Amino acid sequence: MFNSGEYNLRVTAASISASVLMAGMAALSGAEAGEAEAKSLLKAMSDYMGSQQSMSFTYDSSFEVVTKDQQKLQLTSSGAVALSRPDKIVATRHGGFADVAMMFDGKTLTVLGKDANVYAQTEVPGSVENLVDELRDKLHRPLPAADLLLANTYDVLMADVTDVKDLGSGIVGGLECDHLAFRTPEVDWQIWIAQGDKPYPCRYVISTKTVDLSPQYTIQVGDWKTGSDATASFEFKNETGATKIEFSKLGEADLDELPKHFSGGAQ
Repeated sequence: MFNSGEYNLRVTAASISASVLMAGMAALSGAEAGEAEAKSLLKAMSDYMGSQQSMSFTYDSSFEVVTKDQQKLQLTSSGAVALSRPDKIVATRHGGFADVAMMFDGKTLTVLGKDANVYAQTEVPGSVENLVDELRDKLHRPLPAADLLLANTYDVLMADVTDVKDLGSGIVGGLECDHLAFRTPEVDWQIWIAQGDKPYPCRYVISTKTVDLSPQYTIQVGDWKTGSDATASFEFKNETGATKIEFSKLGEADLDELPKHFSGGAQ
């Protein structure tokens, strides 16, 4: 027997599904059409960040790893960063495996392992930009979201970008942001930029395309401060009587975001 109520329910469900699909397609078309706007928003963020002589923020981060049996695991940590241009920075990271602080005063880089109560120092004269390069390329200890701290953030982030999308608004930590997505041959990345006269990065997600299951690195920013509000000490004070070790021995102190019992291997 024909049931008009059941028919109407099915038609309504089908109409909703079609509407959702069409809305998704429309959003995608709008994102593609907004490439110029997305670039403009990213450039405005870069100009704002580069113009700040002093800034500080807290962050929560997650770092995904993929096991040999294709299980994706997420390692989380929290910390804080304070920067004074051109040549001073302090950053902390407290996770389940390590509690680490790093200080740079324009001449000397100090890394302190709070759990192990050890520290190491090396000379790295120059700017914060030079330090970022040294940490990444030579010392293999990259700063959290280091690309966002550079004076030329836009140029660094846009290198090798092949696709740009403006995904509209998103809410991060209760704050309305512009949500942008970018693609390169090796990674996809997204960024949420605070709307208004302080366009700082609220959330930054990088997805690698060279590893199975595309593990992600995510950092979410909070307690954003600039100028005189962004106060910090960049001088290392050995208040706990930590033992000094050679910088090359830091790996043995298990201070990395990826602990020793997570060993790398071929995918």
